[in-house]
Amino acid sequence: MPSPAFRAALSRLPALPAAPLAPAALAALLWVAGPPSRADDATAPAAAGPAASAATTGSQALEPSRRIAPLPRGDAARRLPIVLRAREIRSQPDLETVAEGEVEFRRGGLVIRADRLSYDSPSDLASARGGVDIQREGQRYRGPELQLRVQRFEGFFLEPEFEFLELGAGGRADRIDFLDSSRSRATNASYTSCRRDGTIDPDWVLSARSVQLDLETNTGVAEGAVLRFLGLPIIALPTLSFPLGDTRKSGWLPPSVGIDNRSGVEVSVPYYWNIAPNRDATLAPRIITRRGLGLDGEFRYLEPTLGGTLQVEALPDDRVARRSRHALSWTHEGRLPAGLGYRAELLRVSDDDWWKDFPDGARSLTPRLLAQRLALERPFTLGAGARVEGLAYARAQQWQVLQAAEAPIASPYQRSPQLGLTLRGAAAGWQFGVEGEYNRFTLPDRDVSRDGRPDGERVHLLASLARPLREAGWWLVPRLSVNAASYSRDALQRDNATAERTRVIPSFSIDTGLELERDTEAFGRALRQTLEPRLLYVSTPYREQSHLPNFDAAAKDFNFVSIYSDNAFSGVDRVADAHQLTAGLTTRLVDRASGAEALRLGLVQRYLFRPQRVAPQADGSPDGEPLTQRLSDALLLGSTSVLPGWTLDAAVQYSPDIQRSVRSIVSARYSPGPYRTVGATYRLARGLSEQLELGWQWPIVERRALERDESHLRRGCDGSWYTVGRVNYSLKDSRITDSVLGFEYDAGCWIGRVVAERLSTGRREATTRLLLQLELVGLSRIGSNPLRVLRDNIPGYRLLREDPRGPSAGDGLIEAP
Repeated sequence: MPSPAFRAALSRLPALPAAPLAPAALAALLWVAGPPSRADDATAPAAAGPAASAATTGSQALEPSRRIAPLPRGDAARRLPIVLRAREIRSQPDLETVAEGEVEFRRGGLVIRADRLSYDSPSDLASARGGVDIQREGQRYRGPELQLRVQRFEGFFLEPEFEFLELGAGGRADRIDFLDSSRSRATNASYTSCRRDGTIDPDWVLSARSVQLDLETNTGVAEGAVLRFLGLPIIALPTLSFPLGDTRKSGWLPPSVGIDNRSGVEVSVPYYWNIAPNRDATLAPRIITRRGLGLDGEFRYLEPTLGGTLQVEALPDDRVARRSRHALSWTHEGRLPAGLGYRAELLRVSDDDWWKDFPDGARSLTPRLLAQRLALERPFTLGAGARVEGLAYARAQQWQVLQAAEAPIASPYQRSPQLGLTLRGAAAGWQFGVEGEYNRFTLPDRDVSRDGRPDGERVHLLASLARPLREAGWWLVPRLSVNAASYSRDALQRDNATAERTRVIPSFSIDTGLELERDTEAFGRALRQTLEPRLLYVSTPYREQSHLPNFDAAAKDFNFVSIYSDNAFSGVDRVADAHQLTAGLTTRLVDRASGAEALRLGLVQRYLFRPQRVAPQADGSPDGEPLTQRLSDALLLGSTSVLPGWTLDAAVQYSPDIQRSVRSIVSARYSPGPYRTVGATYRLARGLSEQLELGWQWPIVERRALERDESHLRRGCDGSWYTVGRVNYSLKDSRITDSVLGFEYDAGCWIGRVVAERLSTGRREATTRLLLQLELVGLSRIGSNPLRVLRDNIPGYRLLREDPRGPSAGDGLIEAP
């Protein structure tokens, strides 16, 4: 299927005369050249118009321009001066000019070289014969004969070979006919990015019996198009049309093929419909061997005040599930008068097993929790001297929970509605923030944890006032904050129906630190070392909260960021009491020349002056036992890239109570060069999980080193084998949870990929997919797309070949009417 690269290649075929020889310039050339003569110097230039003064002697040579500016086009291009070089130039004024022997013609960005070039003024016919070589804007054309009626752009080019240096691809044609300035026809044209020296047949080639190009309508039509790979035709169409350049055009996109253990073989052939410049759609009929026929659709729209994407997947009669199945995804954003903005997000599927059977179909980071969100917002600004930025909003959020009998999950609360107002500002060195919000919390109908989790309403107010003091090398930030909340009676537990429904909890903190640095040398490099001590004191009084509902509070993950926060909980419903001091120290080594960090070491720990009575449970939920341990777990952090090619990272949570680590993450990655990376990560959460992860991209067979530029495409398609993969192994359960394993073959002008992905959907269930792809460099990718899987799962993964032009939404073709 024609990619933007191929469309650009074909569209450039008729572009040879874009900088034509204007008759007026040639007349001036005839007048300057005088009677027939032989140049004394083989390199002496002959010029027309403004360039004539530089063309009368052989002592002056062309010099490159130091100005970066685009070349003119159209009428402006016709007024550019002409420079002609040859061993011999003969001219008859107003009749004919003939140049022979290493002829070189230049005008703007166009260069024509030939053994012989002539121009007949009465008929406006320019002819070049013998080794005709044309270069223009990174394009090169070579052939035995060119004839062109310059003013009307009519003529032909016999047996041209063309090459596009940026793409590293090209081809040939028996003949190119220029019908006029915007239309042309190529006969028996072929295109490939493989070697084209004639010694061997290209591994792949796209050929057409006839190609007609129309620059006015920006359309090309090919007849008898056949794509051959390793000598076998894999795609053939009697007639097809395609857009020229990067414009979108309706058409069939490359087919996609996938295999998995739950559905069998799936074949999809998408059709792209370019409805309008601001609207398009993609329809993808698909055949699933075990399940039946399906249809996927995507509609995108962009108006002056709104835009969005609608995606639908339909399987009318799933033979395995014995029912109709579907999925819907809709995202929309828009603007209303008076500065209002709105957005909507909808994710819905037909049944609980969708995320297992179609792991690519959920389009959510949480495949079993699908969100539906609606928001109306109005940002505003108040004041002149004390600038205050605010946001008023009305939102709603609901969930579809995909349950499984062997592994049920609890849903978060829904908010319907959520009404709020936030204000942020600064004045006279003070910073302040206020957030007020009303929420109605409900649980989805199918939530498995409804017992003990009541519905209810909450009104809360969060406010803070800070006075940051910052100077070079130190900072001090005192802050006073308030968390106030009031709950409806139905939100309280029945046995506490008369309990206090409102609570107000103030908190005071002082955050201070130093930033010290000095220049040093280590590891043979000039470095800058920093020393960054930091202290955070927090004082929050105790308030009994266990009788209050918990709609959105959960313990923050204990890490280098959360340990420097005022509250141990996220959300609003729980505020941990505190009389504590957090002390930490970080030192870094930074390369003075590049600014890259070579080494980082950190240590932080918290000290409790009194027990913390509002504390989380072991699973992170609120209302745990009081925390009486004075010294918290210590966090140690280390990372370095000092060793060439190595990146080492480690984070350890050490408990002084049991004198051993509670959690730890240790990783090492070795990347000595492009397309060579291997990394291992060990994760431990004592008593919960212990995992080992290994990921890699590495060559296993290299017949010879291939340069990653266009030059290798002229040296053949000898290739290399690479292995790619990631394995996540649970040491606690003694099983592989998720894994990716694949192979890539880089033949220079094409790349083959085979990737198997195994996704765990339960303790005894997994979905295994096989992704196959053939990438014809400079043309298109055919098959399923494993690249997103490789990028998401393998740290440091790199594409074997980057597309210099990038993808195009309308990369397709259709049958011409």
